[in-house]
Parts: sequence; structure tokens; C-alpha cells
Amino acid sequence: MTDDILAERNVYGRPDAEVTVLEFGDLECPYCRAAAPVLRELVDTSDGRVRLVWRHFPLFEVHPYALSSALAAEAAGAQGRFWEMHDELLSHQDRLADADLRAAAVALGLDPEDVAGDGAQEYAAAVSADYQAGIALGVRGTPTLFVGGEQFHGKPTLERLREAVEAVR
Repeated sequence: MTDDILAERNVYGRPDAEVTVLEFGDLECPYCRAAAPVLRELVDTSDGRVRLVWRHFPLFEVHPYALSSALAAEAAGAQGRFWEMHDELLSHQDRLADADLRAAAVALGLDPEDVAGDGAQEYAAAVSADYQAGIALGVRGTPTLFVGGEQFHGKPTLERLREAVEAVR
């Protein structure tokens, strides 16, 4: 896996953690919403050994708001609020239209014009690069996880993810 895929963008946990869990996700995906607290707990209970890196893989053919949500999260990330927006959008997957994205931005203290519509288009290249990296790695759905560079298969439970982290040693 190339270093540019693991670049310091959208990282939860210690940037210098020994093990990276790379997630290709879609903010409108119910499976990503279900995996999010498990992945956070994995990082939070790892004593700094594990970090989570998020990459966008919007399944725009089945999720009509996936792309605009990814752009909104990137816009928030440019202002240091990626994870807050990530969590907000995952928790309200039934409210992802542009007006909802703007309201989420206001709630987070961000300029609503930066996260939706033309203002968010500045982040299209980053989202596209994530998507292309996912395609190159064989990603087909979300969430797709890589633990220490190895693709993780099956339901992402805390126990199974901890086993995968231990196998990285």
C-alpha cells in the first residue's frame, strides 16, 4: 500500500501509531454507520498503537447523497472538523441534502457555504483520489477495511479487529 493512501488526512488516533486501519467508506452507508463506533473503540482502547484513516468511497449509484456528503466532510476537514462532520452525517443519514449539510456546518461552527454546493467542489479532487485509490485496491463496497495493509474480511467486530491488529506484529 502506498504512503499517499495513508497520508496524514482524516486520521483518528495517533498519527504515528504502529498499526493503521484504513477504511474506505460512504457516509450514507448504514454498514459504515454500524462500524464507526467499533472502529473508534478499537483506536480508543489501543493505547496509541492503532490509528484509523478514512478514505471516501461514495457509492453514488445507490446512495444519492454520498458524494455531496463526502465533499462536506472534506470541507469540514480542511477546517479541522472532519471527524465531527463524519459523525454528524453518519448519525443523520436520512438528512443529507444540501440544506441539511449546511445546517450541520452551522451546528459545528463552520461556514455553511463551504460545505455544500459550489463551495464544496474545491474538495472534489480529494474525494476522487480516494475513490480511485479504492478501485486500485479492489474496493467494491463499504466499509472496506485494511488492517496493517491486509484486507479485512467479514463483519468488523471489536474482537475480530483486535485479532487482525495482533496479527500485524
